[in-house]
Amino acid sequence: MTGESGTGVDEEKRATLRRFAALGAAGPLARLADSSGTESPARDAIAGYLSTTPGAHFSKIRDDLSLGTGETQHHLRRLVDAGGVESFKDGEYRRYVSAGRFSTFEKRALGYLRRDTPRGMLVALLRDPTATGSDLAATLDVSRPTVSKYAKELETAGLLDREGGYSVEQPELLLTLLVRYADSFDDATKALADDAASLFTYDP
Repeated sequence: MTGESGTGVDEEKRATLRRFAALGAAGPLARLADSSGTESPARDAIAGYLSTTPGAHFSKIRDDLSLGTGETQHHLRRLVDAGGVESFKDGEYRRYVSAGRFSTFEKRALGYLRRDTPRGMLVALLRDPTATGSDLAATLDVSRPTVSKYAKELETAGLLDREGGYSVEQPELLLTLLVRYADSFDDATKALADDAASLFTYDP
């Protein structure tokens, strides 16, 4: 990583930690300290990061914040023990969210939205509810069997209905999650967020 000063301090890492620590310090997990009473910028950074990137798994948290494995484990354990963060199993991943903010369904949805192909399928279907499996495969540049595989998983998770084609279950909720956390996803999601107002018509 670039940005190391003559003292060996990684300035890029420090800037990243400062940015997310500011979010964490301003949130409900502010000043979660060690038993000694000292503040922890790294722990505040993890709290801030999870407020903007809910559903991130351990390796992503560690890598995006440029923390060590042991350091990340220690601070996540402290946050979980303090009741500010909760984790849930998602296949081979353990994912983390701010405690008390998401329902079981929303956590399940976030797990799939953090995966490129399932998220891409849902984004494409929110844009075009008539899209077929072949359309999705072409849009995402994946094989048709890959689309079928994830469509079955999304149906089991309650996010997709495959009867008579593909239709998104609870589209308003999924769109809300995608729009709220668009910056933590990809460019296609950001573009969807920009167009979100035109995708649904609400009757008062």
